[in-house]
Amino acid sequence: MKKKNISNSRRRAIKNITLAGSSLALLPYTSVSEIFREKKLGVALVGLGNYATRQIAPALQSTQYCQLSAIVTGTPSKANKWQGQYEQLKDHTYNYENFDTIKDDPAIDIVYIVLPNFMHAEYTIRALNAGKHVICEKPMAMNPKECKAMIAAAKKNNKLLQIGYRLFYEPHHLKLMEKSNEPFEKGIKVIESSLGFDMAKPGLWRIDKKMGGGGAIMDLGVYTIQAARRAAGKNPISVTAQAFKDDPELFKEIYGTHTFQLHFENNTVCNCMVSFSGYSDRFHVARGNDYLELQPAFAANRITGLTTWNETKEKLEIPEFQQTAQMDAFAKNILDGTEILASGKEGLIDMQIIEAIKKAVESGKREVVGY
Repeated sequence: MKKKNISNSRRRAIKNITLAGSSLALLPYTSVSEIFREKKLGVALVGLGNYATRQIAPALQSTQYCQLSAIVTGTPSKANKWQGQYEQLKDHTYNYENFDTIKDDPAIDIVYIVLPNFMHAEYTIRALNAGKHVICEKPMAMNPKECKAMIAAAKKNNKLLQIGYRLFYEPHHLKLMEKSNEPFEKGIKVIESSLGFDMAKPGLWRIDKKMGGGGAIMDLGVYTIQAARRAAGKNPISVTAQAFKDDPELFKEIYGTHTFQLHFENNTVCNCMVSFSGYSDRFHVARGNDYLELQPAFAANRITGLTTWNETKEKLEIPEFQQTAQMDAFAKNILDGTEILASGKEGLIDMQIIEAIKKAVESGKREVVGY
């Protein structure tokens, strides 16, 4: 299978992380970062919702190269609760009115944006302008134009930007990508990727088009798209798509379920489904009658193993929180000046594909992705 549209440096990065497993201390370029093991980079969490509270903050308790150092919240009760739990935050708590003053706080090296989608671009750019490196949760932004503005701000301020793609660093995903990119007598032709949860409730910002940008295709679609791109070793050239309002009373502005097809070179196709109406969590790559499969595939901290070509289930050592490896990798990128695997460019590509999917839903036609 020919490997196109993926840089050698990116392949080397994937291979290095794969070999290291869950121990990022084994990665190359350790000289600077090893010196900073005892002087960790400070992370400020912007937005203290469920994901920040239950995933990111606990993950920061076991990181090797970074630590929780500040919070930004518009809710005083949350600020008090977090200060009670994390004593170091008492002198490093901000709200959205004084957010820009983080530029004067030397305890903050990295700002992690964990806000609703429509706020990603604004606060990423403001954090970069404040002289901080940024991790922005997925999806990167509401549209490709915002993504490009975020990338430009990082370049202008000479700061690094990572997207919160935790699975770029998850051992089973890394092993699957390594195996799927090996040369085969028969190339990969069929990929299936699906993710869904019965999670939509009245008032949820994710189903508000102005706040979320389009429902499950934004919130969950990036996972299915990324996995397909990385397994194929290239980006899709066109898409076809269908969408359904499977609960018209709930999904007034958005579709509850999307099905879509990513069309790659050499007639490779990935059939995808994302939904806010029911459960699915599977990734499947086939070459002839051989296959690789993750099931569960995408949900945080639920991956139990990789079923490989010979139907053997490989179970790799994994950390308690997937975000630990993600954040440590970014801290090492900063300290060692190395390439970011889950870069802003990756986030932009995913949004360009999602834009094409939205267009295909409305047109009913096959749409070329505008990279």
